[in-house]
This record gives sequence, structure tokens and C-alpha cells, in this order.
Amino acid sequence: MLKPSFLEALSRGALVADGAMGTQLYERGVLYSVCFEELNISRPELVTKVHEDYVRAGATVLETNTFGANAMRLEKHGLQGRVKEINTAAVALARKAADGRAYVVGCIGPSGYFLGDASPDDVAKVKGALYEQAVALCEAGVDALVVETFRQTNELRVAVEAALAAAQGKIPVIGSASVDENNRMSDGTTAGEMARLLRDWGAQGAGINCSDGPMNVLAAAEEMLAAGIPIWALPNAGLPRRVDERMVYVSTPEYFGVYARRMYKLGVKVVGGCCGTTPDHVKRIAAAARMVGKDDAEPMEGGEPDTNRFTPSILPTAASQPVPWAERSSITKKIAAKRFVVSVEVNPPVGLNPQKALDAARMLKAGGIDVVNIADGARAQARMSNLSMATRMQNEVGVDTILHVCGRDRNLLATLAHLLGAHDQGIRNLVIITGDPPKMGDFPDATAVYDLDSIGILKLAKRLNHGIDPGGKPMGDVTSFLLATGAEPAALNYPRELSRLIQKKEAGAELVMTQPVYDPAVLNRFLDDIEPLGLPVLVGLLPLASHRNAEFLHNEVPGMQVPEHIRDRMRKAGTGVQARKEGVAIAREMLSAVRSRVAGAYIMPPLERYELALEVVDGFLDP
Repeated sequence: MLKPSFLEALSRGALVADGAMGTQLYERGVLYSVCFEELNISRPELVTKVHEDYVRAGATVLETNTFGANAMRLEKHGLQGRVKEINTAAVALARKAADGRAYVVGCIGPSGYFLGDASPDDVAKVKGALYEQAVALCEAGVDALVVETFRQTNELRVAVEAALAAAQGKIPVIGSASVDENNRMSDGTTAGEMARLLRDWGAQGAGINCSDGPMNVLAAAEEMLAAGIPIWALPNAGLPRRVDERMVYVSTPEYFGVYARRMYKLGVKVVGGCCGTTPDHVKRIAAAARMVGKDDAEPMEGGEPDTNRFTPSILPTAASQPVPWAERSSITKKIAAKRFVVSVEVNPPVGLNPQKALDAARMLKAGGIDVVNIADGARAQARMSNLSMATRMQNEVGVDTILHVCGRDRNLLATLAHLLGAHDQGIRNLVIITGDPPKMGDFPDATAVYDLDSIGILKLAKRLNHGIDPGGKPMGDVTSFLLATGAEPAALNYPRELSRLIQKKEAGAELVMTQPVYDPAVLNRFLDDIEPLGLPVLVGLLPLASHRNAEFLHNEVPGMQVPEHIRDRMRKAGTGVQARKEGVAIAREMLSAVRSRVAGAYIMPPLERYELALEVVDGFLDP
């Protein structure tokens, strides 16, 4: 299959750009005083290896090693007469490393000549140098041009105009700015204004790169989205620090993965790295891309697999009738009877002793809770499997369970075996999620799999409920799973969240369990919008433990919004017991506001304080 044009791929999004070239060359023993661009000719194997490392990490966009390959910058090294030679060599190296698996984008950096209040002669000189480089890149066969890391608004305009003139409408041009900590250019132009200017100048995409680190770039990219053109975001690995006489960038790959996911979910089309980023950073970005967008994109030739290709939506004629929904578990029976259902999350223990979790399940059951919800691989710690924990709870406590199943840790075959084993052990309720990428924890080097995302696993489980394996063969019997899925009523990219939920319903989802919600208006909007789907909803409630907890959830957790008046209430409540009481009161108010519109509640007690769950639902349980 021929890959789509870069402009088509850019419009679809979830592209993964590579990371830093300069710092990678430095790590390989090249001094900063060397002309990195000249290495395209004198040490091509070194540049190619950096490109190849990024492709292996999951990059689908490679920038050429040409950031400073214009005549004005090359003049410092006596190389101003070799512009075409250096740029042509750079494209060839990137194309060889890409090998059909990544797009090659010609990189053009600033002239190195401070424009300020530039005279017409100054502008012409800079424009001529950048145009010469852009022509060389176009003639060498790049898929797009990016002019990046510009702090001067007027120089960025000159660069965009030069690139557009060289491209002649045959390939797209992206303009990428570098802003300060207040998201402004050197002349005070904001990131949002910069994106609108780039659009009006004719650029097919706007971007932000460098600019300190992921948090600052995320804020700038969010401003830029209003311009209505594709956004490109390549942050530094934070601010560099001096360690043993060296400047070291300290933002971890795990931190990058978290922010990459936030950027993709906002609607940013391309995420990559700038100064200090490595193939490990790009690997985390690629995992985020697979989660939130790759399944919607047409695969490139030789690129990443479609994560849902194993589980077609159409059931074969040999499919059996599933077990009626109301007969699958105690939960489906209760929801079908219009009785209020309450689920409380109890995670497997760290280590070998499950007694605390089992005791919590007993307490919750005695308090009238219907079902215990058990996460899959929580917080990257040495926890026993949630399947083992669910089996013990059902057998020893007699409480029903909901098993989280995520696509992060198992390939297709392992997921299939996991589901069949769970059914054999009497597990009937599943909540199916894609799963966050591995983050900082006890095992930061753990890798993600993502053969299937949540939609793919839903398709697989639905087929099992019809007695069909992933290859379309009859199994001789049917499973009887309740298939629940997650949703974020306060998602940053709300239209996409609704679109995904529609796809999940089509894939087999039968119940929605939401992220924690603190604003009835947010949940009511969500309930209104999904009403045509006919899916029952368990509203997510996480009783706040402190003001600090509230601020963290609001500012650091994607899909979470804690209104200012709620955070102010937690601030006034102080700490300790009084703060927890206030958190319970807030959760009860939320539940009271939406009780008549939902099928039940999904409670996530903070810090394993399971007694708070009973306080939240006191008086709400059906007799």
C-alpha cells in the first residue's frame, strides 16, 4: 500500500516526530564546536545511526540534519559554498534510515543573523539564504519543510515565505516558533497569535518547539489549536542543568509520554522532541500515539500495525447467540431491574499478602456495595495479577468483581488467554481500557505492547460472547461477559472522546464507567450527548483527600476538571480528617445531583481509605 502524502497524514494526526540530533551527536563524542551539518558528508554513518535509532523507537517523521545548513550559518565554518551538497546529503541519509517507514521533513533553522528592526537589504539577505537552502531540500526530495526554533516574528515570516516559494505548492510548509515561559515571541506575540499569523502567511501547519519543556509547550500548543490548522509540538527535555561540568537535560521519557498523550488528546497532530530528547523519549511518545490516535490513521508502508486488525467488527455466520444481557452477572441483572449499582475500586496488594484487600472487600460487601473493581497493573509496582485477586475475592469473600483488562501489557494471544482464563475462574464483568503507558515506578524500563487498544479488546470479547475466536472459528461455547468501558466526560478533546465512545459501542461496549467528575454540568452535558447510544453509566467519584490532592488532579491528570470553587472548599477545609470529610461531602453532592440519571456509581477511595466509599453512598443504596 502506498503511504498517504504528508499533508494527508498531517491532517489525520498522531504522527511521531524524532528527537534531538545535536545532543545525540554530542553523546556520540562530537564536540559542540563542530559543524553538525557537515557530518552529513564527513561522517554519514554517525548521522544515519541517529536517524535509525529514532525510527526503531517509533518515529514516523524524521527531520533532516540541516538545522544550520544555510549559507549564513555555514559561513562561520567556511562552508557557505556547500549548501546544496550538505542539504542533499542530509536528505539521502534520512531517506535511507526511514526506509519507507517514516516521512522525511527538511529542517530549516534561523539564519543566525539578528533581524530586529531589519532594513530591506537585511531581509533580502536572510530570505535569500533560507530560500537557497529550501530549494536544495526540495530538489533532494523531502516530504515537507519545517522552519523551526524562530524567536523573531519577522524572521519567521521571512523563513515561511522563502520555504513556500521553494516548495511551489508541491509539499507543505510548517512554521514552528520558540516562545518564552509566558508563551510569547521576542516581540510579545503570543503563541495563539503566532499560529494565526502562520496560517495567514500560507503555512499548512503551525508549531511550537524547544521552549523549555513539555508543560510549557502543551500550554502554547493549546493556544495554537484555535487557528484551525494542524499543530506540531516538539518540546525540549526540560531545562538543562549542569551535572559534573556537563549540561544535562533531565525530563524523563516517562514524563514525556504523559505529556505526549495529553497533547495528542488535545488535538495536536505531531509530537516529538527537541533539545535533550533521545530515542527513549520518542519511544514513549510513540506509545502515546498508538493509544490515542494511530488506530484511526491509514498505516504507512512498513509502519506500525493497525492495533485492531486482528478483531474485525463483522461477526461470521457461524456466530452463536450471546447469553441475554440480564443473565450474565448479578450486576447486569440489577441494572436491568433499574436498581442502583455501586462499584468500589480495591487494587491488588504490593507483594504477596492480599489480606488487606480481602478485608476491604468484606467490609464493603457488609456495607451494601455490589461489586469490587480491580485495576490491571496499577502504578507500575510489584502487584499480584488482578485476575488472581478477583478469583480470591469471589471465592473467599463472596463478592462480585469487575476485572480491568488493558492492552498495555499483553499481545493478542495473551489477551485471548487472559479472557478465557478469567471466564473459567467465574469472572463475568470486564471493564476494557487501552491503559496508560508505563510511567515512573519501580520498573521504568518496562515496555508497552498495545497489540489491541480498548476498541480492539472490545471486539475480541464481543466475538467470544458469540462463541467465535479471533480467527473466525467457532469455539463450541460462548462466554458471558459484561463489557464495560471507560470515558472522560471532561476530556480535553471532547468531540474525539464522544467519537471514540461511539466506536466502543459499535465494538461491543455495554456499560460506561466514567473518570471522576466534580461538576454536575460537565456530567449532564456528557449524559445528554451519549443518550442516543442507550448505554447505562456508572458515574466516577473520587473523594478528595486534601487541597493538594485537588490541585494535582485538576492540573496534572488528563480528563480531570476540579472546579475552582471545589478546590477553594478543599483549601478552606485544611488537612487531615476535616479535609477528608469535605471531600466526602463534595462527592455526595455530586452523586445527589445526578443520581436519577445514572445506573450507579464507581467510587475510587483515595489512599486505600475504603471506609470513605461507604460514607459517600450512605443513603443512596437501594434497600
